[in-house]
Amino acid sequence: MNLFTNIIRIAALFLAVLFFPLAVQAQAWPTKQPIKFIVVYPAGGASDVTARLIATKLSESIGQSVVVENKPGANGIIATEYVAKAAPDGYTLLMANLGPNAINPVVYKKLPYDAVKDFSAVTLTTIVPQFIVVAPTQPINSLADLIAYAKANPGKVTFASAGNGASNHLSGELFNSMAGIKMVHVPYKGDAPGLVDVMSGQVTVALPTAIAAAPFIRSGQLRALAVTSNKRLPSFPDVPTVAETIPGFESVSWGGVMVPAGTPPAIIDRLNSEILKILKMPDVAEKLKSYGAETVGSTPKQFDTYVKSEIAKWGKVARENNVTLD
Repeated sequence: MNLFTNIIRIAALFLAVLFFPLAVQAQAWPTKQPIKFIVVYPAGGASDVTARLIATKLSESIGQSVVVENKPGANGIIATEYVAKAAPDGYTLLMANLGPNAINPVVYKKLPYDAVKDFSAVTLTTIVPQFIVVAPTQPINSLADLIAYAKANPGKVTFASAGNGASNHLSGELFNSMAGIKMVHVPYKGDAPGLVDVMSGQVTVALPTAIAAAPFIRSGQLRALAVTSNKRLPSFPDVPTVAETIPGFESVSWGGVMVPAGTPPAIIDRLNSEILKILKMPDVAEKLKSYGAETVGSTPKQFDTYVKSEIAKWGKVARENNVTLD
């Protein structure tokens, strides 16, 4: 046995010792304890609906309880920081989305987490357009009506968002810019509370995700003026796109699953495999489709690349519209 062979064997033994704890941990997962699935917004929004669908099916497939916990506040920062600082052992998942994971990094001067370095991507789950909605009692029946009304009543038209710097905040500012109007922004802690004030007439308009707005549109409690995707939704074929009135406008939100950085690759791969199966289940896909969401599914690397591209895209929008937060 020569010296080179000994060196190789010693190196191999060192690596085996180094990674043995991670391998054992991954092999034992998920038998240790219930899994927490953290949602950054209140119940009723797109993230919450998607997370609960996944949690129910995931619990069945892996034989371990998956508990959804809503931790709203600070535009998603509270919940996102919580996951960033959680143990990287596969027992804390994040229902990631556009606002906290791609917009916060470009509008906040300082964050208690790094949107790229502190997380490992598992999979992109959904692409979710937004609706522009008003209460049926409003004298606004179309997007053209809204633009005309805003121009005739400067400073009086308000729009609700899921929070300062949230995806629908930036969508609203982009709409302001491209429509040549100035709606006044009113931030909430998620889509659901903002919609309550729109329905009661306290706020003029909102740009909620399709998942959050769909039940209220179907029940007649909200009037959909337009959808922010570049094509009409099959589940709402009579609702025009914003681009039909303002060419070139497009803004969609998204959801995905992330875990704390340092989570063993074997656990990430298992989660990815299980969640991709769930997204392909007919009842899950149909449920999300009925709300206007498109199920996606991706590899961890694809999702990581997508998030980085979204940070770049919305950074440009934030800079052009002077959206900054302390």
